[in-house]
Amino acid sequence: MKIAAFLLLLAVPCAVAAQAPQPEATSLLGTPLVSAPPTGETKVRLEADLAKAKADYDRDPASADAAIWLGRRLAYLGRYRDAIDAFTQGMARHPNEARLYRHRGHRYITIRRFDLAVSDLGRASQLVAGKPDEVEPDGAPNKAGIPRSTLQSNIWYHLGLAQYLSGDFAGALASYREGMKVSRVNDDMLVATSDWLYMTLRRLKRDEEARQVLEPVREQMDVLENGAYHARLLMYKGLRTPESVLNLNTADDIQIATEGYGVGNWYLVNGDRARAKEVFDRVLAGKAWTAFGFIAAEADVKRGF
Repeated sequence: MKIAAFLLLLAVPCAVAAQAPQPEATSLLGTPLVSAPPTGETKVRLEADLAKAKADYDRDPASADAAIWLGRRLAYLGRYRDAIDAFTQGMARHPNEARLYRHRGHRYITIRRFDLAVSDLGRASQLVAGKPDEVEPDGAPNKAGIPRSTLQSNIWYHLGLAQYLSGDFAGALASYREGMKVSRVNDDMLVATSDWLYMTLRRLKRDEEARQVLEPVREQMDVLENGAYHARLLMYKGLRTPESVLNLNTADDIQIATEGYGVGNWYLVNGDRARAKEVFDRVLAGKAWTAFGFIAAEADVKRGF
């Protein structure tokens, strides 16, 4: 999309909103995926955040930071293709800015373009090679207001995820091994990377190595925002039951997608394909289509597990 056309699209949010919602993506199973618009106070806050990001970009369109935040704010409103366009426009001016590739790669995962995600995130990993890591500011802060992830840990996390979703478990393993080198900064990143590393190793039938991943996992950890991953790891370690991790009677769609994929995968790698299918089907019956667990369930069902 040309810059002028992109700016025009951003300038007419009311006209865009008045149209019938268009799919942001198509699921791996062929279902059109439409973003659910935010409501109430959340809508007001997110639209105000976007307005500020747009004003910052208009004031300094040559700023990489402005392009990144414009794209992130668009994505928080479910406008994933517009977000990708914003990151792409930023790359035209900053072709060696790793953060733009990191964020665009994330949103390519959201719209199920894993090939493009792998390309972007692989490029991001090359651009940060040999450089010091940096804390990544939060767009949706945790309750403590403390950023927990870093640029490099997010690059490797999302690269491994894109490869896992593509069925390239060997590639995902290599990425998550690299990711673990920069994921020990705190327990939140440790459990996030450990969870996908464990699942990858189990898919590769490297069960003893998977067991070793669980050794640092304890019931009491300093986890502020990745409680779902922590719970899943405790389940893998035998300290929680699948039923205690996923209560289908009380969980909402996001919880079912996030916890459900871990539980379904646990059944799968332990030989209970029927239970795995039951859980994956329940995940896909929900509406949390942007959740990584939802996308992973889609990918597994598409592949026939």
